[in-house]
Amino acid sequence: MSLLFKNIKTIYFLGIGGIGMSALARYFKENGCIVSGYDRTPSKITAKLLSEGIDVHFDENTEFIPNDVDLVVYTPAISKTHKEFVFCKENNIPMTKRSEVLGKIAENKFTIAIAGSHGKTSITSMTSLLLWENNKILSFIGGIASNFNSNFIYDTDANILIAEADEYDRSFLHLFPDIAIVSSVEADHLDIYKTADSIDEGFKNFIQNINPSGCLITKKDIAQRFSPTCKTYTYSLSDSKCDFYASKIEIQQEEYIFDIQTPQGVIENMKFQTAGLHNIENAIAAVAVAHIQGVPHDLIKQQLSIYKGVKRRFEYILRRKDLIYIDDYAHHPNELKVAITSIKNIHPQRKLCGIFQPHLFTRTRDFADEFVASLELLDQVVLLDIYPAREEPIEGINSQMLLDKIKNPNKSLQSKESLIPYLKSIQPELIATFGAGDIDRLVDKIKTAFEV
Repeated sequence: MSLLFKNIKTIYFLGIGGIGMSALARYFKENGCIVSGYDRTPSKITAKLLSEGIDVHFDENTEFIPNDVDLVVYTPAISKTHKEFVFCKENNIPMTKRSEVLGKIAENKFTIAIAGSHGKTSITSMTSLLLWENNKILSFIGGIASNFNSNFIYDTDANILIAEADEYDRSFLHLFPDIAIVSSVEADHLDIYKTADSIDEGFKNFIQNINPSGCLITKKDIAQRFSPTCKTYTYSLSDSKCDFYASKIEIQQEEYIFDIQTPQGVIENMKFQTAGLHNIENAIAAVAVAHIQGVPHDLIKQQLSIYKGVKRRFEYILRRKDLIYIDDYAHHPNELKVAITSIKNIHPQRKLCGIFQPHLFTRTRDFADEFVASLELLDQVVLLDIYPAREEPIEGINSQMLLDKIKNPNKSLQSKESLIPYLKSIQPELIATFGAGDIDRLVDKIKTAFEV
């Protein structure tokens, strides 16, 4: 444990069911602390925490806050009017944001931070797997990595920390990495940043935080935009002018076969089971880290071949001759476009019914036309109501507004209760669910409804 947390015995989490918060809760539990917390609704994550001996409750009730609590950690999703948040403030209980805690944990470790508007979680999980065999690692992943069935990997004497560096709320500025990946920089989180220029400024500051003797791994256009002063490597799916790129990409028996070019030679006949060319590009970024860290090429090849992906990142839920069902976390217009295009490329003979739950009123407002353009790539469009998360409704911004803009006549707005009967009525041959809200709670229900 970080020396800064040595005196903490009892720690409490507001929003403990969040993917980043739950990983931190596990970290402190592993280090002998008494850990408990609040979350709004039960989930698979909170069930797992409870099974691990971490107390979780789901009502705003200050009586659950331990009397001897040393530190309260909260997520930006917690409202400042939340009863427990207000109680802690009024009683001068030490409080800090999740991102600040992660930054303190990382202070005394060799840190690899993965940032970017898209691809962070996949790259973080791949990097963790590639380094895991011959390094002691501590890894905080923004999703459930299937190879580990967890968002948290922990060796007690870890010498390397791998962390997803989230740009939301400028959280990633609490990290000072030795190696950083920036996979993409696009307009998002405009409720925080307001303008695209402000987003660029945030990423510029993150890049400036890199250890001067460390390195940045990024796309060529990003390197040109931000002019980093540290050592920089570029990567791409297939641009031979980059330091790391793929060639001879083929599909054999539903897996990719390709070579990866590195500055010190080629890693030949890489095998990769995860669908989508964007995931090959993500893999190249992870391979670049492993290569720079001195992982033998044979081991890189072996580990990448067993990579199983991340829950809710292009995850096959059902895969039969009569029906395929894929679930994906896509919640930004470009993520939707990539996911939909990838699914249609892999399954070109099937008509795709996509179910999308918009995430945040502000994101829906700011990118309405872009969402419509992406959703019109679907053969059948099904929308759920907007998931508000931390936001209050905005007048005129709702899923019906999006639906009205979509020209595809095969469109529908459904409630969570009416969704499965509707799907049963149209009998799709290819289903995909998209979104970052609570649409994940419907995945098992859809699966059960269509299981033979």
